[in-house]
Amino acid sequence: MRLFIVLILALLYSNQANAQTQETPVSTCLAVAENRLSAPIQYASLDTVWPAALQPNEVQIRYIAHSTFLIEDATGIRIATDFSGFAGSGVIPDVVTMNHAHTTHFTRFPDPKIKHVLRGWGRDGKKARHKLQVGEVLIRNVTTDINSSFSGYEKDGNSIFIFEMGGLCIGHLGHLHHVLSDAHYAEIGRLDILMVPVDGGWTMALEDMAKVVRRLNASVVLPMHAFGEFTLQRFLDNMGEGFPIERKNSSTAVYTLNTLPASPRLVVLEPETSFVIE
Repeated sequence: MRLFIVLILALLYSNQANAQTQETPVSTCLAVAENRLSAPIQYASLDTVWPAALQPNEVQIRYIAHSTFLIEDATGIRIATDFSGFAGSGVIPDVVTMNHAHTTHFTRFPDPKIKHVLRGWGRDGKKARHKLQVGEVLIRNVTTDINSSFSGYEKDGNSIFIFEMGGLCIGHLGHLHHVLSDAHYAEIGRLDILMVPVDGGWTMALEDMAKVVRRLNASVVLPMHAFGEFTLQRFLDNMGEGFPIERKNSSTAVYTLNTLPASPRLVVLEPETSFVIE
C-alpha cells in the first residue's frame, strides 16, 4: 500500500513538472550564446504538417516596407514586425510586434483577427515583457530606451524582438536609439539574422549602429528604415570591406540554419511598398 501511494505521488509530481516545463518556453538562442546547450538545436517536430511553399525548417522573410518584415516558417506561422496596419495585400499575420517611437511602427487599431499583438512598450511604469510560444516559434523581447529629439525620452520605450524559428535566431532592432550595453547583448544572445535601421538620424548615427551590428555578429544583416538609396549606401559603405553586399533585387529571401553564409553578409531586400513619413 505504501509503495502504491509513493508511485501515485511520483506520477503526480512528474506530470506537474512536465506541465511547468511546457508552460515555460526555453530559448535555444540564449543557451547557445551562453555555451550551455546540452542537446542539439531543436528543429520543428517531425509530425508537423508542412505547407507546400516552404520545406521543413525553412524560414521566409519578406520586406514589406519601412521596418515591417513578414516572417513565415514552414508550419505557416506568420509574424509581422513593427506593424502599422499592413503586412502585405490580404495578409492577416498570426503575430504582430509594434514599437511606438513613430506612427509608422504601430497601429492603435490592429485587425481583431490577429491572434497575438505584442507591443514593445510597457504600461503603468512597467516595461514590456514578452516570451510567447506560438506553434514551433518562440518570440521574446529585450527593451531599450527611446531618446530622440523627435519623440523625447522614454525608458524601455522600444523593444528588440527576437524570433526563434526553424533553428534560426532572428532579431529586429525596432527603433533603436542608443548603443547597447553588455547586459543587452547578454539578453539578446545569439543572432543569425538581424534587421537593422540604417537611417542615420531618426534612430542613431550610422557609426554607432555599425558598432551594434558588428558586436551582434549575425550571419545575415538586413537593412531597413533607410529613407532612400543614398542613406542605404552610406550604411553599406560604413560597414566596410568585412561585410560583403548581396543585393537580392527581390523583397523575399529564404534561409535555413544550414544555408546561412559562413561569414557576415549585408543582404539588401527591395521593399514591396513605401510609407508616408510621419
